[in-house]
Amino acid sequence: MGLLQNGQWVDRWYDTKSGQGEFKRQASRFRHWVTPDGSAGPTGQGGFKAEADRYHLYVSLACPWAHRTLIFRALKDLQSFIGVSVVNPVMLEHGWELDDSLNGTQYLYELYLLADPDYEGRVTVPVLWDKKLKTIVSNESAEIIRMFNSAFDHLTGNSNDYYPPPMREMINEINDRVYHGINNGVYRAGFATTQQAYESAFNDLFDTLDWVESLLQIKPYLAGDRLTEADWRLFTTLIRFDAVYYGHFKTNRQRISDYPAISRYLNELFQIKGISDTVDIDHIKTHYYVSHRQINPTGIVPVGPELIFIGQG
Repeated sequence: MGLLQNGQWVDRWYDTKSGQGEFKRQASRFRHWVTPDGSAGPTGQGGFKAEADRYHLYVSLACPWAHRTLIFRALKDLQSFIGVSVVNPVMLEHGWELDDSLNGTQYLYELYLLADPDYEGRVTVPVLWDKKLKTIVSNESAEIIRMFNSAFDHLTGNSNDYYPPPMREMINEINDRVYHGINNGVYRAGFATTQQAYESAFNDLFDTLDWVESLLQIKPYLAGDRLTEADWRLFTTLIRFDAVYYGHFKTNRQRISDYPAISRYLNELFQIKGISDTVDIDHIKTHYYVSHRQINPTGIVPVGPELIFIGQG
């Protein structure tokens, strides 16, 4: 992990940490919106109209935040409208490395500097790039998936809505709890540098997973009978948990496979058309175990575990 300072790349993974050994995630900086007519969205400037082959995603198959955008690209039939470049799974001293770039850049931080030569801060995926204006529309995954959810419906004919207005308050409440306790909770545990910070994150994580298990024992999805964005935001952490977070991030009270309701739910979501194509466990394991040398200095990638959600068990 690293960041840009004064136009220079700084190899430093701990820039988002507090003095108490707690991992602190920096807010995204590019917050424009693609809209059907190009008008301004809730944040940022206008001018980003939904058009075929105008936008391009930069993602890591390892990153759960980037994974959200790939899922919505698949769910909303956007594959022929929005292209994708996948960064190299190993992220070392120069950050995310690009094997396939539209702009001739070798590293993702160079793309950020193309969009804003004065940019300073962390360089993250996903990135939604505008090929027409040659700039970053957004690097906030939560907002990119909402753009994909509705902005292109008039072009694709796919009007499936994963953030329906009558359910938004409930979805937002679930998202907040899942984000703090689970999505970011595994990172808070894994990147903690004090026992107190680690145990606090650990307890929050499993309290929240226990809550999710209780929800899914009485209804099929987090918000009720309908699959929503809340489920997909949770899915990207669940799918990585047993393979990476359980061991690498020391979140080892129990595995996802030890939760009957969550396991059923995870397997069901994985089987939905197009979703398995967005999951690459080898890429995921390689990134975490090789890139996080402060946690795993040898860079050895474990062979296991055997995962049943991929339909092998």
